[in-house]
Amino acid sequence: MRKLICEECGVFGLWAPGGDAVTTAIVGLVAIQHRGQESAGICWSKDGLHLHRGAGLVEDVFRDFAAGDIDAPAAIGHVRYSAGGPAAGDVQPLLFTGRWGQLALAHNGRLVNAPEIREHLEQQGSIFQTGSDGEVVAHLLARATTTDLTDALHSALSQIRGAYALLVLTPDRLMALRDPHGIRPLVVGKLPQGWVVASESCALDAVGAELVREAEPGELISIGADGLHSLPLLPPRRKAFCVFEFIYFARPDSIFAGRNVHMVRRELGRILAREAPAPADIVLGVPDSSLSAAAGYAQEAGLPYETGLIRNRYLGRTFIKPTQRQREQGVALKLNAIGGVVKGKRVVLVDDSLVRGTTSTRLTAMLRRAGAVEVHLRIASPPIAYGCGLGIDTRDELIAARMQPDEIARHVGADSLQFLSCRGMTGAVGLDADSLCLGCFLGNHPVRREG
Repeated sequence: MRKLICEECGVFGLWAPGGDAVTTAIVGLVAIQHRGQESAGICWSKDGLHLHRGAGLVEDVFRDFAAGDIDAPAAIGHVRYSAGGPAAGDVQPLLFTGRWGQLALAHNGRLVNAPEIREHLEQQGSIFQTGSDGEVVAHLLARATTTDLTDALHSALSQIRGAYALLVLTPDRLMALRDPHGIRPLVVGKLPQGWVVASESCALDAVGAELVREAEPGELISIGADGLHSLPLLPPRRKAFCVFEFIYFARPDSIFAGRNVHMVRRELGRILAREAPAPADIVLGVPDSSLSAAAGYAQEAGLPYETGLIRNRYLGRTFIKPTQRQREQGVALKLNAIGGVVKGKRVVLVDDSLVRGTTSTRLTAMLRRAGAVEVHLRIASPPIAYGCGLGIDTRDELIAARMQPDEIARHVGADSLQFLSCRGMTGAVGLDADSLCLGCFLGNHPVRREG
C-alpha cells in the first residue's frame, strides 16, 4: 500500500496579566481558523483552570460565550483538523488533574509512535478517554518519577517521535514546546504586558503582538509571573521545517524564517513560469492559497493575471475536509468560473499542489463549461508521491504516486500539466533543502514510525 500524506491544527497561547486573556485568545484563534475547522476550544487560568470548547468554527463555539466577563491572565487555545473526522472527546485543549494539580494541553502535530506507546500504557493499566496524541503525553507525564514538571516533560517527550507544537497551561505557568526537528511552526510574540505563542505570526498581528522570533527545535519556553524563560529541553536534530507551510498551510501574511509567505508563493509562481511555460492568453489562480503563485507566474510569463474563479467564502478549505464526499461537494459549492473572463481563452490555471486530482478535475471541467478553449494546469510544487504521517491525511491514493504528469493531465481533463521542480521550490523558499522536510515529495522523511 502506498504511503499517504495526517494532521494540521493551530495553537495559540498567551500570558497577559492585564486580564483579557480569554478574549485575546479567541481573536488569535480566529486568525488561524484556516488551520482547522472541525472544532475549537480555550482553557484559561482563573482560580484554577477552566475549559470551553466545542465542534465547529471559532465563531460558532464562542458565539454565546461571555468572554468579556472573564478576568484571566493566561489562556491556551486550539483549532482542530483531525486525521479521521470529528470526535467530540478529542476536541482540544485537553484538561487533566494529577500530581501537579490541573494541567491543560493543546497540540498541533502527529506523534508517529503514539499507537505503540498507547498500547504499552494500556497493557499497564492506563485508561484513555480520547484518541488524541496529546493524551499520550499526559499519561507519560503522570508516570514520570520526578516531581518537577519541566523534568517530567523532558522524560515524556524523550520517549516520543514526531512533529509537534505543544502548549501546556497550569494555574501559574504557560509552557510551549517545539519538536526537535522544528517540523511544526511555533512563533513567539511580545505584548505591551505579556507574551504570546502561536502557530503563525498572523495571529500575533491580530492581537497586537510584535513578532520576536520562532521557537527553536527542541526548545521549551516557560512563561509566568517571573517573565519568559527558555530551556533547550531536547537535543535539536536536523532541521526539517515542513515546506507545505509556505506552499499551502499558512496564511499569506505570516512569516517564517524571516520570509513572508506571500512573497515566497509569488516566487514559486515565477520559477514555475520559467520551468513550465504554456501557450496561453491569461493566467488564473485557484483561490485562495494559489493566488500569489498565479500572480508570480503571470508576471514572469508576461501574461494578464485575471480573476477567473470566484470563491464562496462561507465554506471551508476543500483540501482539509474529512471525507471524500464532503470534499467533492465542497469543490462544487466553493468555486465558480467567470464566463466573461475565460470564454474563448487559453487558460493557465495555477494551483499550489495536487493531491488526489479531485479539485483539478472539477475545475478543469468548470472552466471548459465557462468557455475556455484550452486549460493548462501548472502546479507550484513538485508531485506529492509519498506520505509521511505528519501532514494532511488524504486517505485516498495520491495521484502522483501512480501516474505520470501526462497521464494526470488526461485524467483531470487538462490540455497539459507540469509541476514545479524540487530545486525550483527550495530556491523560491530561500532555505537550504537540508533544513526543510521534503518527505512528501522525495520520501526522505525526518521522522519514521520505525527506528
